[in-house]
Parts: sequence; structure tokens; C-alpha cells
Amino acid sequence: MKKSGIPLTLMILLSLAWCDGEIIRSVHVLDLMIRDYTFKSVDKNFKTGTAESVKLPSKLAGISVDTVRFRCGSLTRYGAELKEFHLNVGVTVHPCIERVMLIRQNMGSNWSSIYYSNYDLSGYQLVSPILGLLAYNADQDSNSSNSSINPFQLGIVSGDKPLTIDFTNATKLNEGTPLCASFEGDGRMTVAKASEYSPFVCVAKRNGHFGMVVVDSEVDEYNKKPIAQWKVAVGSTIGAALGAFLLGLLLVAMLVRVKKRSRMVEMERRAYEEEALQVSMVGHVRAPTASGTRTTPTLEHDYINSHLN
Repeated sequence: MKKSGIPLTLMILLSLAWCDGEIIRSVHVLDLMIRDYTFKSVDKNFKTGTAESVKLPSKLAGISVDTVRFRCGSLTRYGAELKEFHLNVGVTVHPCIERVMLIRQNMGSNWSSIYYSNYDLSGYQLVSPILGLLAYNADQDSNSSNSSINPFQLGIVSGDKPLTIDFTNATKLNEGTPLCASFEGDGRMTVAKASEYSPFVCVAKRNGHFGMVVVDSEVDEYNKKPIAQWKVAVGSTIGAALGAFLLGLLLVAMLVRVKKRSRMVEMERRAYEEEALQVSMVGHVRAPTASGTRTTPTLEHDYINSHLN
């Protein structure tokens, strides 16, 4: 399979972006920075249900961000669509008092590489940018003197129909079967098949970060070689042992048969020698004949005359 995207080594080097003199290595820190810039840049009174693009500073160049605000009840009743993300009717927000701010992220090819150092992607290769959908509280804090917003993170859970993420315009893939990767908050990555309706649409039960991956051919072949050699070695050993066992049984059977046949031949030879008959020609046929007696027979009248005299 032909590789797609940027080599792993180059992607890791590109992920070393500077932020205030420090390198950003954590995806969580990156999410917090995007959240803070989003809440600072948008108008607090921007229209509910209308998406807006967020302009990020140059140190986060390459990341595309859009945001939209909803009432929790309206989001549940009508669902929503924000770029690649489609939230079906019935989604719920936990916990939500009144309003929720959705932030859609497209990490681009450079910033997506940071996920290689935060998650175990061994055996897989990203063929799409990381797309994220995060939700934050958008209600003003009544306890604050300046009525500021406390943007703590919320969770979005699907109803009867799952959330969908469309990677059709984001995935660069020439060969191979794309798989959907979900990057959990606890550092785990789960891989699943794409939607049955489209190979570039992923489904999810909750919001988060998602991407499309393919099995890395080199790593996959490398992992399979030891397993194949192990199977061949075990199979060869078992086959050789079984073959030797069967060969031994065959040799024993042949020896027993030869010995038995030799005994039969010997017994027949001895019996023939002890009771051998002479062979004479009777016409053109060879026939056995009895040997002559040792004592000459005496005629009866000769025997009587000898006794009378």
C-alpha cells in the first residue's frame, strides 16, 4: 500500500510549535488555548445558532476553528450541524444550565502530528487532520461582579442516532481502507470501521477528537513476520515428530511381518525336508513317488513252507 501523508519523523518535528517560549506537547493544553482564544475573540452577544470563524494567533497557524452557541433545549430538539460534524435530534448536554458553546477544531496536517506523541498510534498512520468538537458552558456567572462566563467543559451524548463526522473533503487517501480513530480523554485511541453508507464518514456516541487512519503496511508486515515464523517453526516440529512416529510404526510392522514370514518359510522347509518325496517322471509329468521300503516283502506261501520244513 502506498503511504499517504507526511512521514512520522517529519510530522513530529513539525509539531514542535513554540508558545510563549515553550513547546506545546500536550493536546489538552492545546485545547485550553483554543478555548481561551475563542471566548476572547467572539462577541458575547453574537446570535445564537449562527456559526462564526475564530481567528487564532500566528503561533497557532494551521488550525481552523469555528464556534456556535445554542440553548441546550433547542440543541436536543433540533440537533445541529457545524462543518464536518452533524448532531442528530435527541442529543443531550451534560451538565448544562441554559446555553452551550460548541467549538469545532481542524488541526491541519502539522498540528495533527502532536497526537503521535500523546497517543499510541503504532501500526497506524493518520490520513486526515484531527477534527475536534468540544462543548463549554456559555452561561454568564451570576456570582461574578462583571458577569463573566465560566467556560467549563461539557459533554454531548447522542440519542437514538449517533453523531457523524464527514471526512470526505479532509481525507487524502490513494489506497487502503480508512478506519475511524477516536481519541479519548484518558489517552486511549479506539479504532472502528467507517459508516456503512460512506467510507469517509465516522459515527460516534459523544463529542471529542476524531481522525481517519490506515494500517501502516511496514509496521503491519513487521509485526506479522515473527508470528508467521513462530507458526512455521511449531508446525514443522509437530509435523516432523508425527512423521517420525508414523515411520517408526511402519518399520516395526515391516520387521514383524518379515520375521513372521521367515519363520513360516523355515517351518515349511523343515517339514519338506523331513517328509520329502521322490519325484519321478510319469509320461511328461513330474509326480512325487514314495521311496522304497527297507525290508523286502515275503510271499505268504514261502513263509508257510519254511515253517513246515
